Amino acid sequence: MHNQLYYETIIKSQRYADDLRVLKHGFKSFSQNDEDGIIQEIFSRIGYINRIFVEFGIQNGIECNTHLLLISGWSGLWIDGDAKFCTEAKHSFSHYVDQQLSIENSFITAENINELIEKNNITGEIDLLSIDIDGNDLWVWKAINIINPRVVVIEYNSTFRPPLSISLPYEVDRVWDKTSNLGSSLSALVGVAGEKGYSLVGCNFTGINAFFVRDDLLANNFCAPYTAENHFEPPRYGFKFLSGHEPACGKWEKI
Repeated sequence: MHNQLYYETIIKSQRYADDLRVLKHGFKSFSQNDEDGIIQEIFSRIGYINRIFVEFGIQNGIECNTHLLLISGWSGLWIDGDAKFCTEAKHSFSHYVDQQLSIENSFITAENINELIEKNNITGEIDLLSIDIDGNDLWVWKAINIINPRVVVIEYNSTFRPPLSISLPYEVDRVWDKTSNLGSSLSALVGVAGEKGYSLVGCNFTGINAFFVRDDLLANNFCAPYTAENHFEPPRYGFKFLSGHEPACGKWEKI
């Protein structure tokens, strides 16, 4: 109850009064935190093209940003560098594999990401790209040119508040050391987004993921200005969104 009261107190504050703030619509079904609801709200405003996603850094797929989309009829590609996680995902999601879902086991680098996506027959415009590799996220996003996602979800390091624009330098074999040596600041990602034609439309409540929409889709659908200062959320890593029972993969039918 204390957890919920804390959330409601903050979300009802003046900062979040604008109905165009996507953070207000967050909820957890299978995402790590409230990303499921934010993604759903973004697409309710801009619509869909083909309901194709690419997500990497999915671990075993149970708690990721596209599990709920998969159940909802989307299709796409998951990539993870851990062979054990990929084996678990292929087992758990076997009824989706080769029909809606491809699972690729590969350590992701800026040099191989386009090849990994293309070899799984995904190119051009897609609806969603989600990046969470705990290190080279910014550099891999900069390198991607084989797809043109309408929405990008990417992890940021909320240790570093705007306007500080910094990133760990690119290292091809970088892995997270479980410290604050993690990825890039939100302001740095906003800079890259601008170069690629995207604008920041929100961050999630726990200060982990940032949400970018392609500029041609913004219209008046989101809370301006699209700056790191306006949308930054601080680290609330101890906050846990609850979705009921422990998440798992089921075999669901549309009725």
